[in-house]
Order: sequence, then C-alpha cells, then structure tokens
Amino acid sequence: MNLLLDTHTLIWALENNPALSDKARDAIIDGQNIVFVSAVSIWEISIKKAMGKLHIPDNLIDEIKLHRFTMLNINAQHAMLAGELSAIHKDPFDRMLIAQSKIEKLVLVSRDKMIAQYDVQLLIP
Repeated sequence: MNLLLDTHTLIWALENNPALSDKARDAIIDGQNIVFVSAVSIWEISIKKAMGKLHIPDNLIDEIKLHRFTMLNINAQHAMLAGELSAIHKDPFDRMLIAQSKIEKLVLVSRDKMIAQYDVQLLIP
C-alpha cells in the first residue's frame, strides 16, 4: 500500500504524536509501504510557520528524508484535477492532496472528514 500523508498527519508522524492512530502509525512504519509527502504540504507548513501559526524545526526536509518518506512533486495533471474537483472542499492544499492521491493511486492518510466525500482511498489516522 502506498500512502500520501495529509499535512497534519505528516506533522504527527514527525513528532510521534499520540493523535496518530496505531493503524496509521503501523501503515507508515511498515517497510513494504511507500510513504509520500507532497510538496503542497511543505508549502502549507512553511506558510503557517511564517505566519506564526505553526512551530516546526527549520530542518523539515531533512526530517522527512530521515524518516525515509518520498517527496511527491506537483505536476500539471495534479493541478488540473485539483481545479476540476467538486467544490466540497475549499482548501487548495487539501484539494491538491486529493488530486494527487487520485492520480497516483495513493491512500490518503487524513482525519479531514470532508476528504471522505471524494472518491479517494482514505486511511483515517
């Protein structure tokens, strides 16, 4: 199973936060699964950090590499689908994660209940 971490799930995984369910944690640490982190999550984190809404170490990308997560860049196909999705979810970061999950056939690890309304594989952390 290949996973795509929602931004909050990425933060929880890096912090070993108990908010992350055992099921999600087990899937993330399972060596048979590839765990992807979208560039959109890095973008979202950096914006929230600059606004003072989030306290994350400056070495975020190093931490992602240390955890052996795989970076997923945004491409034109992702961008097109994110714009074409029904307007259930208004957050552009989440819309991009949904699009990437659908196109790349990844299981999105997210607690966001609005995402469940889209035709996407979901693992609730």
